[in-house]
Order: sequence, then C-alpha cells, then structure tokens
Amino acid sequence: MPVEDRQVALVTGAAKRLGAVMARVLHSRGYRVIVHFHRSSNAARTLVDDLNQIRADSAISVQQDLTAENAAMTLADSIRRNWSRLDLLVNNASVFDKTPLDEIDVATWERIQTINLRAPYFLSIRVAEWLKRSSGSIVNIADIHGERPRLEYSAYCASKAGILAVTRSLAIDMAPEVRVNCVSPGAILWANNESEAVKENTIRSTPLQRHGTPEDIAEAVCYLAQARFVTGHTLNVDGGRIVRI
Repeated sequence: MPVEDRQVALVTGAAKRLGAVMARVLHSRGYRVIVHFHRSSNAARTLVDDLNQIRADSAISVQQDLTAENAAMTLADSIRRNWSRLDLLVNNASVFDKTPLDEIDVATWERIQTINLRAPYFLSIRVAEWLKRSSGSIVNIADIHGERPRLEYSAYCASKAGILAVTRSLAIDMAPEVRVNCVSPGAILWANNESEAVKENTIRSTPLQRHGTPEDIAEAVCYLAQARFVTGHTLNVDGGRIVRI
C-alpha cells in the first residue's frame, strides 16, 4: 500500500501505559500514528523510534500540555504539518487524582475537568474536518467509574461521566460523516499507589474474576474504528463488572 494511502491515528497520552499499547496495536494494523505526550518525552521518543524501525516514516510525536488554551489547535496543526490526513482520534489522555471532599479545591477540579473532558471535547471539534474527509471516527476512553462512582474520586468520576455524555452528543452532531464511540475500561492497569485490598475487592466484584489487559482495550478501539454502523455507543471492557456493582 502506498504510504499516502495508509490511515492515520492520533492517540493522546500515548507515550506510556495504555496509550502506548494502543499506539502499537494500531500501528500493527497498518495505521500511521501520531503519539501525543506532555512530559514523557523519552518514552515518546523511544516508542516512535520503535515504530519507525518496524515501518519507516510511520510514527511521529507531538508534545502538548492539554491544559493550554491552544491545545486543540496545536494538535490539529500537527496533522496539517505532517500527513494532512486523519482517520481516527483516540482521546485517551487522562489524570486519575484522588479528591477527598475536605481536600479538593477549585484548581484541582478545573485541572481534572480540563484534561479529562474539555481537552477531548475541543480536540474532537477541531479535527472534525479532517475526519470528515476520511469518513473517520473518534474513540473516547472513559472509565467504569463514570457510571459507578468510586469513593473519594468524585471529580474524576464526574469527568468520565461527562465523556460518556460527550460521546453520545457528538455522535449526533457529527453524523453522518464522523462516528463517535467510547470504550469504558474496568480494572486494566492498577494505579501505582493502589492498595492490595482494593485490588482484591475489585477482582472479587468482577464476574470474570481477573483484571483485563491494555491489549483488551486496544482491540476494542480497533473494533470501533472499523465498525461502520456503530456510533454513539459505549463498549464496556470490564469483565462484566458494570452489571454487578
């Protein structure tokens, strides 16, 4: 396939963890990949180098602080400066901050909502013209806690509930040219400070009695990217936990 005919995916928060796995899996499916990162420059560089070793000129990285007012415009400009094409936007970048009610302040609330909700909303709008040209799609990454709140994470839960609503709303506003869907993970990668008790309780409340893998989420993203008659849908990838808790 000529290089210019290969599809292009932009994955936010793609330098590490889940985002990096999604970038690798999409690349293995033939996509050229734009790896967005904020501070993880070394990890982003390593990932892009690895992907370009597999297939030349198939990956680039773009640094951007998603709290900046011009974040969406800067990321959209990276498409124009490079491949002038976009087939898939994966809104993955997120912060997972604990916010006990006696500690949260306005600055923390606004930071969480900006990164988790405002940034993907306005980035989706900014790149819509590129996606229309390719009949492309958006896949947002939500969380089971957008529907099943977690104690002391109210700001995070609110942001992910917002992503579920944004998915449904943009699916209407961007139809019929652009499809907008969502993947809502359960227990996939534990937070670095997660207690063993929380891990055990989470597994017990999961019907499949195990946690998932980043590859499970990446495969769900790939499915929704190619599902031509699916829009406004949230695909729960949580081992059945959403129906139990």
